[in-house]
Amino acid sequence: MADFMLRFLICNLFISIIVGVLLISKYLLRNILSSRMQYHLWFLLLGLLTVPFIPFQPAEFSRLLSRIVSHTLALPDTGSILNQEVIASAQNVNWLNDFTISVSRRTSPITGNILLGIWLAGILFMILLTVKSARCLRSIKKSALPLQNQEILRLYNDCLNELHITKKIPIYSTAFLKSPVISGFLRPRIYLPLHLISDYSEPDTESACKAACHSCLRETDRLRPIRYMLFHELQHYKHKDPFISYVMTIAGAVYWFNPMLWLALREMRNDREVACDTSVLKLLTPDSYTDYGNTLIYFAQKLSHPGFPFAAGLSGSMTQMKRRILNIALYEKPNRRKQLAGMASFLMITVLLLGFTPLLSANATEADSVKWAATQKNISDIDLSSHFKEYKGSFVLYDMDKDAWSIYNMEHASLRVSPNSTYKIYDALFGLEAGVITPEDSFMEWSGEHYSFQEWNTDQTLPSAMQSSVNWYFQKIDEQLGASAIDHYIHKIGYGNENIDDSLSSYWMESSLKISTIEQVELLQKFYENSLGFNTENIDAVKDSILLYSSGSKSLYGKTGTGCIDGRNINGWFVGYVESSDNTWFFAVNIAAVDDAAGSNAAKIVMAILSEMNIF
Repeated sequence: MADFMLRFLICNLFISIIVGVLLISKYLLRNILSSRMQYHLWFLLLGLLTVPFIPFQPAEFSRLLSRIVSHTLALPDTGSILNQEVIASAQNVNWLNDFTISVSRRTSPITGNILLGIWLAGILFMILLTVKSARCLRSIKKSALPLQNQEILRLYNDCLNELHITKKIPIYSTAFLKSPVISGFLRPRIYLPLHLISDYSEPDTESACKAACHSCLRETDRLRPIRYMLFHELQHYKHKDPFISYVMTIAGAVYWFNPMLWLALREMRNDREVACDTSVLKLLTPDSYTDYGNTLIYFAQKLSHPGFPFAAGLSGSMTQMKRRILNIALYEKPNRRKQLAGMASFLMITVLLLGFTPLLSANATEADSVKWAATQKNISDIDLSSHFKEYKGSFVLYDMDKDAWSIYNMEHASLRVSPNSTYKIYDALFGLEAGVITPEDSFMEWSGEHYSFQEWNTDQTLPSAMQSSVNWYFQKIDEQLGASAIDHYIHKIGYGNENIDDSLSSYWMESSLKISTIEQVELLQKFYENSLGFNTENIDAVKDSILLYSSGSKSLYGKTGTGCIDGRNINGWFVGYVESSDNTWFFAVNIAAVDDAAGSNAAKIVMAILSEMNIF
């Protein structure tokens, strides 16, 4: 959750950008988009607000978010590694040394937990305010009485019929409201202020109202303003605005710290009222538009915002009223051409906003999901759950002779995670191809820096460095290659997500570079067949360095990898192939856990599976 908070804060930067894009788009297209479309654009924002809490793997923009997150979390280079430890030793697997180092995220979990605490405290405070407001509204509802005025009741029934609303929506009167409101989603109720009912029920108030409304109220139609109010509240019901009020309240509570979202919610409420006004105008004749506007002006002197989170009503701030009056004054029923232009503009903005979706995936795993043309391959799903036990993981095997794949846990096998030391197979190949080392001379002198592993504290060659997984050896290769050359080779072979944006000394250690279990096997096959376009001697040199065991009939080649963060082994790999005189099997296992997911354990799982399959 600490990491989630950091990513969630980053997502809020993008949410602020989205709000800005929405506001600019609405302003530029204000004469094309209808008021209802402008209001519905905010629904897209409400939908996007849920994305940070949905675990999924985005496609196009995931790399950008990954880069931002990786730089925020700041995985250190080896100079800032907190502790070094042996994950497994030769006692576990007598031909395998699986040494790794623990990297540390510089952002302390305590910081993330403090941010989490502040966020949850803010949500709790917003909930308390909402509960207080809801209790106030509830007390008003309890004091309300069913509307008794028969004249207004007949008018209300006429409005229901005119809007083709068959649901029975009770209407109440209360002395404790200044504004008409509709509340409730499953059981909606309309509440009218008692003072407004009395204003238009008493004949002796008619002259005063006529003076204030400038002929808005005629003697033959005293209840026209009430009719407008009822139309307005029923339009809220027809467009499910009470439900949207619930959603807006939840969004405001969850994103309480984001001022741009509060601005967006305020504008959404304004757009809701304008859209509702427009819906009422569509029911009226053009000569009634002025009457409706004058009614708002008249009521603006008396009404105030209801202030209830789960209610929608006629009233609003004076700024909002001015906007609504202007909308009424300029309103014209849209022609067909304007409607089509509005729909096209709405779709354009929708596509633009949905493009931000991957950037908001704060809760998704840091791994990407690789798209694999599985339908074009001979694939068998196999159940190996008994081998993985407490681990989340996957196993992929490719039988070259049969051109057949055996896969356990396809979903996990498609996820890209950090390769850790399995990447050294290809890092060595890059060094050989660039001439940093050669098959005849791969010697590198130890600098004298002391490491926890005795095997690291000595001069190295490629075979010894690969066998003991000596980080400094491959880091020196990278230093001499440079970022540009590494990036070139990574793209040439299509290694995973091809992202080396983090530190040159640690991009493959629980950092920016990621690869899936399926891709590991595919790449191993290309490596074995030398379809990558590298010098054959260099390919053979790397093959020799990862040879683990050889008998008369079969040879086992492979490399482990362990991802260790803050002393916890969270990501274990074993990849390689078994070569016989008449066939070759390529395999990869990845395991994940809170701890104890080491490469050595992945190797044990592979050996048990290969033995069970009579491969090795």
